[in-house]
Amino acid sequence: MLEFRNDTALVGIGYTPFSKDSGVSTLTLACRAVMSALDDAGLTPDDVDGIATHRVGDSAAPSLVGPALGIHAPTWHLDQFGGGSVSHAIVGQAALAVAAGIADVVVCYRAINARSEFRMGTAPNPSPETQYLAPYGYGAPVQQFAMYARTHMLKYGTKAEDFGRVAIRQRAYAASNPRALMREPITMDDYLASRPIAEPLRLLDCCLETDGACAVVVTTAERARDLRRPPVLVSGAAWGGGDSFLAPGEPTVTAAAALAPRLYGMAGVGPTDIDVAELYDCFTYSVIVQLEDYGFCAKGEGGPFAASGEGPPVNTHGGFLSEGYVHGLNHVAEAVSQLRGDAGERQVAGAEVALSTAQPGHILPATSALILRRG
Repeated sequence: MLEFRNDTALVGIGYTPFSKDSGVSTLTLACRAVMSALDDAGLTPDDVDGIATHRVGDSAAPSLVGPALGIHAPTWHLDQFGGGSVSHAIVGQAALAVAAGIADVVVCYRAINARSEFRMGTAPNPSPETQYLAPYGYGAPVQQFAMYARTHMLKYGTKAEDFGRVAIRQRAYAASNPRALMREPITMDDYLASRPIAEPLRLLDCCLETDGACAVVVTTAERARDLRRPPVLVSGAAWGGGDSFLAPGEPTVTAAAALAPRLYGMAGVGPTDIDVAELYDCFTYSVIVQLEDYGFCAKGEGGPFAASGEGPPVNTHGGFLSEGYVHGLNHVAEAVSQLRGDAGERQVAGAEVALSTAQPGHILPATSALILRRG
């Protein structure tokens, strides 16, 4: 088994502006984010020999992005089918390729016009369970997550106010983030008054449909020492599957519960070592269930735990609920900023170790996550 703890590093991050209407193609968004990340690292397209993305619905394939940027003969590329569940897997696989010597510099990106063009839940879905759901109009992610959230409420007494506290706290972080689409503070009254989308989830429980792109650059820890920015080491990277949401089992336990011990073991840390957590927040409920499944609190205690503010700071950029939804990768980029110490007003003092996670395994029976460490 190839061990690559701290052998690779994230050395550049890049974004396009987040908006409701980018006015440009998804390919253009991808190229702009990649160039921004390379510039952040002090690199150029001539240095790149690997390209990776993931896709559901809207996408810009590596086979298009590479030539558009003058990257004509990459030694490794990945165009992985899958939504937010595999968003961190592409970074982990890029780190694995670099550690194995297959590539030297890999750019990972996600670009979507997910508000102005290809809205989530409206694109054709090739998953086999779709045939059983479509006749009932049960296909949008918010409908599916709502049933998990309701189950959690019924089984453990989780309250709407617990979900609301997640949204309120993340909006407070977004107020200090110039990239965030939503920066106006919200109160519990605002949350409770927001309109129902799929009960028990309200408007303020839902991530922002967003046009935008984000990219990160992966290379060896050795090369990272000579580049423009302080390196952020990849201490742990894990990806894998679980049960389909149609399979029998405990619906309040996600694939993250099985993945977490493997991830922590690879990185040589545990939940108490995490200084900042960027937890996939397609909906407020997904934060609560991940606090449980990544071991920050016991199963069933995620609601009160989130409301209490205990544990590490979570989604310090405002998350998908308030910064914008770029299908996973902006969580990785925020973790890098926190560990480099350049997150501005929202900086977590003394942050050394970060957890960044993908969609925890509801809907698609897979998940992925990274543990990153200041270099």
